[in-house]
Amino acid sequence: MVSPAEQSKTQDPTDRDPPDAVATQPDRDEEMAKLEDRWRRAVADLDNLRKRYARELAHERATERSRVAGAWLPIVDNLERALGHAGEQSDAVVAGVQSILEQALQVLEQLGYPRDAEAGVPFDPERHEVVGVVEQPDSAPGTVVEVLRPGYGEGSGQLRPAAVVVSRRGE
Repeated sequence: MVSPAEQSKTQDPTDRDPPDAVATQPDRDEEMAKLEDRWRRAVADLDNLRKRYARELAHERATERSRVAGAWLPIVDNLERALGHAGEQSDAVVAGVQSILEQALQVLEQLGYPRDAEAGVPFDPERHEVVGVVEQPDSAPGTVVEVLRPGYGEGSGQLRPAAVVVSRRGE
């Protein structure tokens, strides 16, 4: 006969489970549900982080694009002034400056800032800045008569408004 002490030595230790180490099936299901909830929250947080990063990156790109285009505007203005002072000369230097100006305007348009220098249109405070008012009998009041400095951009993406002279009603 085997004594109880020897019997406990010969039993496989995995055959015996301490009473508090046995997890019931509902406890396992509850733990799995908690882990799955944490996993889903982590995935959602990661997705939100990706979306926020994409928005911030787009905003930074737009900011930098407007900064570069804004730095480019004085160069364009000076090229236009140089051509204005050239008059009707037709030498190679004037043609070269005209070519450079056209390239500069193309760059601004590619950056998303098209030129706005249209006269004869109704005044729009979103696009125009009034720098002068004249009596103009042959045009409707509030019409852009002359563009003194072109504007660049459209809507909320505007670098600067066009400086214009507007007509008013004669008295």
